[in-house]
Amino acid sequence: MNRPTDDRRVVVTGIGVVAPGGIGQKAFWEMLVAGRTATRPISLFDATGFRSRIAAECDFDPAAEGLSPQQIRRMDRAAQFGVVAAREALADSGLELQSVPPERVGVSIGSAVGCTMGLEEEYVVLSDGGRQWNVDWRYGVPQLYGYMAPSTIAAEVAQDCAAEGPVALISTGCTAGLDSIGHGAQLLREGSADVVIAGATDAPISPITSACFDAIKATSPRNDDAEHASRPFDATRNGFVLGEGSAVLVLEERSAAERRGAHIYAEIAGFASRSNAYHMTGLKPDGREMAEAIRVALRRARLDPDAIDYINAHGSGTKQNDRHETAAFKRSLGGRAYEVPVSSIKSMIGHSLGAIGSIEVAACALALEHQTVPPTANLHHPDPECDLDYVPLTAREQRLDAVLSVGSGFGGFQSAMVLSR
Repeated sequence: MNRPTDDRRVVVTGIGVVAPGGIGQKAFWEMLVAGRTATRPISLFDATGFRSRIAAECDFDPAAEGLSPQQIRRMDRAAQFGVVAAREALADSGLELQSVPPERVGVSIGSAVGCTMGLEEEYVVLSDGGRQWNVDWRYGVPQLYGYMAPSTIAAEVAQDCAAEGPVALISTGCTAGLDSIGHGAQLLREGSADVVIAGATDAPISPITSACFDAIKATSPRNDDAEHASRPFDATRNGFVLGEGSAVLVLEERSAAERRGAHIYAEIAGFASRSNAYHMTGLKPDGREMAEAIRVALRRARLDPDAIDYINAHGSGTKQNDRHETAAFKRSLGGRAYEVPVSSIKSMIGHSLGAIGSIEVAACALALEHQTVPPTANLHHPDPECDLDYVPLTAREQRLDAVLSVGSGFGGFQSAMVLSR
């Protein structure tokens, strides 16, 4: 763990979460360690006729969470999630932003599908319910252009916290939540910012998203048992459960955080991403590209595989992902893969696409904080091909000094992040 003294070491000083089953960091963590699931029949739209009619929805009231009527009218649901999570993260950090020059505050937000809900709702109106091929633009709301440009989500977060430094929207599919935090950490390391508000948000539970995943049979059709439908690493798994939500972190350079007496949850010790350059949705069974991302993240963290105490898996619950990921852990960690606990919180909160990586990093930081490994819910019948320690059903207290979080996304994206105490 020895690092050169001239390293700009990046730490997490604030965490904000909007997740299925609980709004806020405290409710989120309590749900995870209890092993409760938040998957249920879809209520955000009429899912009659869809193959998969279940999801992990957030019980979210934007007015109750402090958004003004103007903000609610203007912002898509994904942007609302992001702003609320960022506010909690900043309050949790204890950082007085007025003490930081605004041009030294950056924002890095990830999203896979942007303002999907706003776009779809507007298309239905403009096309008269799909009856008009040539849509009538006169019926569009003034915010329609903003829905078309996902970067407006990051702009909304920046505007809300008056950040005038580097602002970016990272859209790399289901690894966007990891990649946005990795980008934010890099801004700090290179000296482009002194504080970065980093995370991700997605609100994809809509007819168009559900139809797309139905078409490729990626989501679970276990509609009669929504609570137990998400079953990562279980032999009876049959697809992932769509989710939504957001997590935002406050990132600072370690020495600056220590000078102001900040509470430090974890250090972002290493990050790497790779692509399989193979297939839009398919994965090679050997997990080589994910293993390479893990190896590089460990090297940047200056840690050996034996130092990893917990792996927060992508664990989507599809047949190919769970096998691919298991192979990647064995390939990158060697014998340590059989000793280190692994779990997937998607078993409880579903797969919120681009947001999930940041939500999982928040879970890793809280795992380090509480020295507890969250469980994999619904894991009753382990798949013989997934033969690692997946922490079934019940959380586990144990010493954690370094944890690994990984993500895998359509397009072949593979990302890995190491967090340490």
